[in-house]
Amino acid sequence: MTSQSQGIQQLLQAEKRAKDKLEEAKKRKGKRLKQAKEEAIAEIDHYRLQREKEFRNKQTSVMGSQGNLSAKIEEQTTETIQKLTSSYQKNKESMMKKLLNMIYDVNPEVHPNFRHA
Repeated sequence: MTSQSQGIQQLLQAEKRAKDKLEEAKKRKGKRLKQAKEEAIAEIDHYRLQREKEFRNKQTSVMGSQGNLSAKIEEQTTETIQKLTSSYQKNKESMMKKLLNMIYDVNPEVHPNFRHA
């Protein structure tokens, strides 16, 4: 009987050790998963920062050329506005005279399509 109880005790102790090893393995696995997740997040953040830096570099190179283009367009627009304003000032008086002459000098005449009944 004592050998049976010793055998049962050994089995229970072996079962307990196996259970402890299993729990320890689960803890290590959980720790490793957490560590892997943190490493992945760090790697993703590093990659994201690198890509954002590349994007900003490309954006500044493109926007820089657009800034020059914008300045040229602004200069051309100002020049065109000045030309139109000077042309308006030069031709304003003569156009006003022409319009007033057309309004005041009315020549009444019968339309060529009018038929006298």
